Amino acid sequence: MQTRTVISLAGAVALGLGAVLAARVYMSAGRDAGPAVRESASAPVVVAAQPLTRGFKLQPAVLKVVRYPADSVPLGAFATVAAASTGQGGARIVLKDIAANEPILPDRVSGPGGRANLSGSLTEGMRAVSLRANDVAGVGGFVLPGDRVDVLLTRSRDNNQPDTSLTQVLAENVRVVGVDQSDNQSADKPVVVKAITVEVTPDQAQAITLAQAVGAVSLVLRQISDQAPLTRQVTTLADLSRGGAPRAAGSITPVRASVRVRAPVIRATAPAMPRTTEVRVTRGVVTTGYEVGS
Repeated sequence: MQTRTVISLAGAVALGLGAVLAARVYMSAGRDAGPAVRESASAPVVVAAQPLTRGFKLQPAVLKVVRYPADSVPLGAFATVAAASTGQGGARIVLKDIAANEPILPDRVSGPGGRANLSGSLTEGMRAVSLRANDVAGVGGFVLPGDRVDVLLTRSRDNNQPDTSLTQVLAENVRVVGVDQSDNQSADKPVVVKAITVEVTPDQAQAITLAQAVGAVSLVLRQISDQAPLTRQVTTLADLSRGGAPRAAGSITPVRASVRVRAPVIRATAPAMPRTTEVRVTRGVVTTGYEVGS
């Protein structure tokens, strides 16, 4: 009876020691694999290091990278600061307020994947103004986003005198940023639209707005690489009569005038006879001649 008890106790002790050894080996292996498991289960996500307001230009200094659980990474989140702060057109612009530690997502900033927002694509200090357009003013529908155009106004100096009409330049070499409600620069098919939006300076925006109330505004499409300034700012009907050639600066138009003066000439031996005096003025030079009349 005692022998059987001793054997049972010895077996229990052996099983207990085996269980303890197995547990220690398992726990040791778990500690060694833990960092690798945790690393593979997370991913880098770029977040705001401080609150960012709409219109702010993203810079690396205001961004940081934190690690998110792999199954909790927001859709479209940036993995590097460089990708989050810079797009195809340069520094990204915040389109909607972003709180501190909030992930930077494509729909919150400008660039590919960002929501359509014309104000975010304008050059700093510039304005967008829309022009009424048709098949003529819009160059037959060939004016597309990304093109460069000159903006012209045709009006009359005096509403009561149509023959005083003239055409003047309101803005030159300006960028088209929208056609109707589209700003797609990859569009390549002409389409007749009701409005064309261009990027201009604040002063040009005021002039164009006023011009649409006093005359006909039209666009002139530029060749894609043409950056040359216009040499003539105003064209009048007088220019058309010269075949469209501009008037040379400082030129003097010849003036021809004839004045006839009838004055009596008294002679001692004959009755007074009227004589005609002719005065000619050519290019500012006065010449005279005489013709005898009856």
